[in-house]
Amino acid sequence: MFEKIRRRLLLSYLIVLSLILGGFAIAVRIVFTHTLYKQQTQKLYVLAQVGAANTEFNNGKIRIENDLPQDKLFKDHQELNWFDTKGNLIEKQGQDILSLPTHVKEGEQISTVGKNRIQSVTLPIISSDDKQFIGYVRASQSLEEFDETLNKLDLGLGGGIVVALIISSAGGVWLTRQVMQPIEESFERLKQFTADASHELRSPLMAIKSNAGVALKYPEGMREIDTEKFQAISSATNQMTRLTEDLLFLARYDNIPNHIKETVNLSSILNNLMQLYQPQAKAKRINLKSQLNEKLYLLGDTNQITRLFTNLIQNAIHYTPSKGTVEIIANRSASHLVVNVQDTGVGIAPGDLEKIFERFWRADKSRSYNSGGSGLGLAIAQAIAENHGGLITATSQLGIGSCFTVRLSVGSLNECL
Repeated sequence: MFEKIRRRLLLSYLIVLSLILGGFAIAVRIVFTHTLYKQQTQKLYVLAQVGAANTEFNNGKIRIENDLPQDKLFKDHQELNWFDTKGNLIEKQGQDILSLPTHVKEGEQISTVGKNRIQSVTLPIISSDDKQFIGYVRASQSLEEFDETLNKLDLGLGGGIVVALIISSAGGVWLTRQVMQPIEESFERLKQFTADASHELRSPLMAIKSNAGVALKYPEGMREIDTEKFQAISSATNQMTRLTEDLLFLARYDNIPNHIKETVNLSSILNNLMQLYQPQAKAKRINLKSQLNEKLYLLGDTNQITRLFTNLIQNAIHYTPSKGTVEIIANRSASHLVVNVQDTGVGIAPGDLEKIFERFWRADKSRSYNSGGSGLGLAIAQAIAENHGGLITATSQLGIGSCFTVRLSVGSLNECL
């Protein structure tokens, strides 16, 4: 139980940490991408302005001065294009591999040529003499380097998150153990107290039961009202005895070995229980029937398995009204035995289904004492199922009935058959 809680705490811690680190990484990437893109755009604006400043208009013709640093344009994967007022390409310098389309669109633009993404900035060229519009200049740059930088950033952030989670997992394991240690110690002390108290209660209860039994065996010297009192004492003692036995089992079941190598014939257990509870079912006019596979074996403890299905069958008969039906269906899957104990009883409210395996929980508190139940039957059944590598689940509808599905691990089939 505590191992599951530790795993849940560690998983919750890692999920929260992953969300924090993921949010931080996304924020860093967005800010970095925006800043890097803004810097590159600013460089292209400056390059386009330099290209426009090196353009002259003479006798109706555009002349471009060749004093731009060609080697720098090639090194930075940049290109400059000049266009006339009609958008016809006049001159280009720098990288020729960009192969941008020749149409002109003023402002910023991102184009895709093949597998390459290219960013460009287009500015109008204004004559310095008469302020006449004479054409356009376009500065372009490949985004390959930009994308590579972002890929490296993503790799660094992703690797950093993975490393941080690995280190945090190791620290989280230690932290969860430190947090859970005092809780586990308190729980162990409580279990030990429950076991000790249940064990110590056995002797006085047996004494009360024995004396009440002797008195009821020889009722000649008692008044009728005294006989009724002794019967009430005997009934209450029986209930207290069952309660202490159940508490003692729940207090000790964690210490039962998980790898029990006894071969259990589940079909035989269920058939014996069917015969045992047929009289009780007939007394309530309940149809108790079964569908059992003849060969159902598992590795486990016969007494515990018997107690598990005893609790489920008793529970089904108790909450099924007269003329109802209780049916037991058992089958085998690849690695589990699946047993359904279904009834046409009063049913369980949807909001109560999650609580039915809690200790001392009952749907009808007013009937708990008179029915003789302690509210531990389903909790014990679930504990036994978990101890055998299985689980019990329940489905129910009010006024229609309930179905308890038991899944038990068969262990090694070679050893069972």
